[in-house]
Amino acid sequence: MNPKRPACSHAIAVMICILAFAAPLAAQGVEFMPFGGYRFGGDFFELASETAVDTDGAPAVGFVLNVPMSDGLQFEALVTRQSAHVSLPTGPLHAAARWHFTIDHVQAGGLREFSGGRVRPFLTGVLGLTRYAAEGSTSEIRFTAGAGGGVKLFPVSHFGFRLDGRLYSTFVDADMRFLACSPGTCITAVHVDLAWQTEFTAGLIVRLP
Repeated sequence: MNPKRPACSHAIAVMICILAFAAPLAAQGVEFMPFGGYRFGGDFFELASETAVDTDGAPAVGFVLNVPMSDGLQFEALVTRQSAHVSLPTGPLHAAARWHFTIDHVQAGGLREFSGGRVRPFLTGVLGLTRYAAEGSTSEIRFTAGAGGGVKLFPVSHFGFRLDGRLYSTFVDADMRFLACSPGTCITAVHVDLAWQTEFTAGLIVRLP
Protein backbone atom coordinates (compact mmCIF):
# COMPACT_ATOMS: atom_id res chain seq x y z
CA MET A 1 0.00 0.00 0.00
CA ASN A 2 1.14 3.55 -0.77
CA PRO A 3 0.36 6.83 1.04
CA LYS A 4 -2.49 8.64 -0.68
CA ARG A 5 -3.85 11.00 1.91
CA PRO A 6 -4.06 13.99 -0.51
CA ALA A 7 -6.21 11.95 -2.92
CA CYS A 8 -8.58 11.00 -0.09
CA SER A 9 -8.81 14.62 1.00
CA HIS A 10 -9.70 15.64 -2.54
CA ALA A 11 -12.40 12.94 -2.73
CA ILE A 12 -13.96 14.15 0.52
CA ALA A 13 -13.78 17.76 -0.69
CA VAL A 14 -15.63 16.78 -3.88
CA MET A 15 -18.33 15.09 -1.83
CA ILE A 16 -18.76 18.19 0.35
CA CYS A 17 -19.22 20.28 -2.80
CA ILE A 18 -21.83 17.84 -4.10
CA LEU A 19 -23.75 18.07 -0.83
CA ALA A 20 -23.53 21.85 -0.79
CA PHE A 21 -24.89 22.29 -4.29
CA ALA A 22 -27.45 19.45 -4.24
CA ALA A 23 -29.53 20.75 -1.33
CA PRO A 24 -30.77 23.94 -3.06
CA LEU A 25 -32.12 21.83 -5.95
CA ALA A 26 -35.08 20.77 -3.81
CA ALA A 27 -35.09 22.38 -0.39
CA GLN A 28 -38.57 21.02 0.30
CA GLY A 29 -38.22 17.59 1.90
CA VAL A 30 -34.42 17.23 1.94
CA GLU A 31 -33.54 14.34 4.28
CA PHE A 32 -30.43 14.04 6.44
CA MET A 33 -29.71 10.84 8.37
CA PRO A 34 -26.82 9.87 10.65
CA PHE A 35 -26.64 6.09 10.98
CA GLY A 36 -24.83 3.24 12.63
CA GLY A 37 -24.61 -0.45 11.92
CA TYR A 38 -22.36 -3.39 11.16
CA ARG A 39 -20.34 -4.27 8.06
CA PHE A 40 -19.21 -7.77 7.12
CA GLY A 41 -16.53 -8.97 4.70
CA GLY A 42 -12.74 -9.14 4.69
CA ASP A 43 -12.06 -9.87 1.00
CA PHE A 44 -9.78 -6.86 0.60
CA PHE A 45 -7.47 -7.98 3.39
CA GLU A 46 -7.31 -11.50 1.97
CA LEU A 47 -6.43 -10.18 -1.50
CA ALA A 48 -3.75 -7.91 -0.04
CA SER A 49 -2.12 -10.62 2.10
CA GLU A 50 -2.85 -13.53 -0.29
CA THR A 51 -4.07 -15.61 2.63
CA ALA A 52 -7.16 -16.05 4.80
CA VAL A 53 -7.57 -13.49 7.57
CA ASP A 54 -9.44 -13.60 10.84
CA THR A 55 -12.19 -10.96 10.66
CA ASP A 56 -15.93 -11.30 11.19
CA GLY A 57 -16.83 -7.67 10.51
CA ALA A 58 -16.88 -4.46 12.52
CA PRO A 59 -19.18 -1.51 13.33
CA ALA A 60 -19.73 1.20 10.73
CA VAL A 61 -21.03 4.76 11.10
CA GLY A 62 -21.82 7.58 8.67
CA PHE A 63 -24.46 9.85 7.25
CA VAL A 64 -26.77 10.03 4.21
CA LEU A 65 -28.25 13.01 2.39
CA ASN A 66 -31.30 12.60 0.13
CA VAL A 67 -32.60 15.32 -2.17
CA PRO A 68 -36.02 14.66 -3.79
CA MET A 69 -36.11 14.96 -7.59
CA SER A 70 -39.43 13.65 -9.02
CA ASP A 71 -41.81 10.66 -8.88
CA GLY A 72 -40.19 9.08 -5.82
CA LEU A 73 -36.67 9.47 -7.22
CA GLN A 74 -34.03 11.04 -4.94
CA PHE A 75 -30.41 12.02 -5.29
CA GLU A 76 -28.42 10.23 -2.58
CA ALA A 77 -24.97 10.96 -1.16
CA LEU A 78 -23.34 9.08 1.69
CA VAL A 79 -20.13 8.93 3.68
CA THR A 80 -19.45 5.93 5.90
CA ARG A 81 -16.52 4.62 7.94
CA GLN A 82 -15.67 1.20 9.34
CA SER A 83 -12.91 0.70 11.90
CA ALA A 84 -11.67 -2.88 12.22
CA HIS A 85 -8.88 -4.91 13.80
CA VAL A 86 -7.62 -7.71 11.56
CA SER A 87 -5.35 -10.61 12.48
CA LEU A 88 -2.75 -11.25 9.74
CA PRO A 89 -0.47 -14.33 9.80
CA THR A 90 3.27 -13.57 10.11
CA GLY A 91 4.70 -17.06 9.75
CA PRO A 92 4.30 -20.67 10.89
CA LEU A 93 6.28 -20.12 14.10
CA HIS A 94 4.90 -16.70 15.03
CA ALA A 95 1.61 -15.48 16.44
CA ALA A 96 -0.67 -13.54 14.11
CA ALA A 97 -0.12 -9.79 14.03
CA ARG A 98 -3.11 -7.60 14.83
CA TRP A 99 -3.53 -4.55 12.59
CA HIS A 100 -5.96 -1.66 12.75
CA PHE A 101 -7.70 -0.71 9.50
CA THR A 102 -10.25 1.94 8.54
CA ILE A 103 -12.44 1.70 5.44
CA ASP A 104 -14.14 4.89 4.21
CA HIS A 105 -16.81 5.01 1.49
CA VAL A 106 -17.62 8.30 -0.28
CA GLN A 107 -20.57 7.61 -2.58
CA ALA A 108 -23.24 9.33 -4.68
CA GLY A 109 -26.14 7.96 -6.69
CA GLY A 110 -29.90 7.59 -6.61
CA LEU A 111 -32.73 6.22 -4.45
CA ARG A 112 -36.20 5.21 -5.61
CA GLU A 113 -39.12 5.13 -3.18
CA PHE A 114 -42.10 2.90 -4.00
CA SER A 115 -44.64 4.60 -1.74
CA GLY A 116 -45.37 8.11 -0.51
CA GLY A 117 -47.00 7.19 2.80
CA ARG A 118 -45.64 6.67 6.28
CA VAL A 119 -43.99 3.37 5.25
CA ARG A 120 -41.73 3.79 2.22
CA PRO A 121 -39.80 0.81 0.82
CA PHE A 122 -36.93 1.77 -1.48
CA LEU A 123 -33.99 0.64 -3.61
CA THR A 124 -30.73 2.52 -3.96
CA GLY A 125 -27.59 2.44 -6.10
CA VAL A 126 -24.37 4.44 -5.64
CA LEU A 127 -20.90 4.86 -7.14
CA GLY A 128 -17.80 6.39 -5.63
CA LEU A 129 -14.46 5.84 -3.94
CA THR A 130 -13.28 3.66 -1.07
CA ARG A 131 -10.19 4.38 1.00
CA TYR A 132 -8.49 1.52 2.82
CA ALA A 133 -6.04 2.78 5.45
CA ALA A 134 -3.72 0.56 7.47
CA GLU A 135 -2.04 1.29 10.77
CA GLY A 136 0.44 4.13 10.31
CA SER A 137 0.34 6.21 7.15
CA THR A 138 -0.36 3.76 4.32
CA SER A 139 -3.61 3.80 2.37
CA GLU A 140 -5.17 2.81 -0.95
CA ILE A 141 -8.09 4.35 -2.84
CA ARG A 142 -10.25 2.23 -5.14
CA PHE A 143 -13.44 2.58 -7.19
CA THR A 144 -16.58 1.11 -5.58
CA ALA A 145 -20.15 0.38 -6.64
CA GLY A 146 -22.92 -0.16 -4.12
CA ALA A 147 -26.56 -1.25 -4.17
CA GLY A 148 -29.18 -2.00 -1.57
CA GLY A 149 -32.64 -1.47 -0.25
CA GLY A 150 -34.68 -0.97 2.86
CA VAL A 151 -37.58 0.94 4.30
CA LYS A 152 -38.24 4.42 5.67
CA LEU A 153 -40.76 4.87 8.48
CA PHE A 154 -42.30 8.31 9.12
CA PRO A 155 -44.47 8.38 12.27
CA VAL A 156 -44.43 12.21 11.95
CA SER A 157 -43.78 14.39 8.92
CA HIS A 158 -40.30 15.73 9.77
CA PHE A 159 -38.76 12.79 11.63
CA GLY A 160 -38.47 9.16 10.71
CA PHE A 161 -36.40 5.99 10.84
CA ARG A 162 -34.57 4.16 8.09
CA LEU A 163 -33.40 0.55 7.91
CA ASP A 164 -30.83 -0.31 5.24
CA GLY A 165 -29.05 -3.27 3.75
CA ARG A 166 -26.20 -2.56 1.30
CA LEU A 167 -23.73 -4.55 -0.78
CA TYR A 168 -20.43 -2.91 -1.79
CA SER A 169 -18.14 -4.19 -4.55
CA THR A 170 -14.67 -2.61 -4.66
CA PHE A 171 -12.39 -3.00 -7.69
CA VAL A 172 -9.11 -3.89 -5.99
CA ASP A 173 -7.01 -4.82 -9.02
CA ALA A 174 -7.39 -5.42 -12.76
CA ASP A 175 -5.08 -7.17 -15.21
CA MET A 176 -5.42 -7.48 -19.00
CA ARG A 177 -3.37 -10.02 -20.94
CA PHE A 178 -3.06 -10.64 -24.68
CA LEU A 179 -3.45 -14.34 -25.31
CA ALA A 180 -3.01 -14.38 -29.07
CA CYS A 181 -2.92 -11.92 -31.96
CA SER A 182 -3.32 -12.21 -35.71
CA PRO A 183 -3.49 -9.43 -38.32
CA GLY A 184 -6.38 -7.17 -37.25
CA THR A 185 -7.50 -9.35 -34.32
CA CYS A 186 -6.34 -9.94 -30.75
CA ILE A 187 -7.74 -12.27 -28.10
CA THR A 188 -7.44 -10.84 -24.61
CA ALA A 189 -8.25 -12.00 -21.09
CA VAL A 190 -9.24 -9.57 -18.33
CA HIS A 191 -8.91 -10.54 -14.68
CA VAL A 192 -10.52 -8.32 -12.02
CA ASP A 193 -10.19 -8.77 -8.26
CA LEU A 194 -13.27 -7.63 -6.37
CA ALA A 195 -13.66 -7.11 -2.64
CA TRP A 196 -17.20 -7.59 -1.32
CA GLN A 197 -18.71 -6.14 1.84
CA THR A 198 -22.25 -6.25 3.23
CA GLU A 199 -23.55 -3.54 5.55
CA PHE A 200 -26.70 -3.35 7.70
CA THR A 201 -27.54 0.00 9.27
CA ALA A 202 -30.30 1.98 11.00
CA GLY A 203 -30.64 5.72 11.49
CA LEU A 204 -32.82 8.66 12.39
CA ILE A 205 -34.09 10.76 9.46
CA VAL A 206 -34.44 14.52 9.85
CA ARG A 207 -36.49 16.03 7.02
CA LEU A 208 -35.94 19.73 6.42
CA PRO A 209 -39.12 21.78 5.89
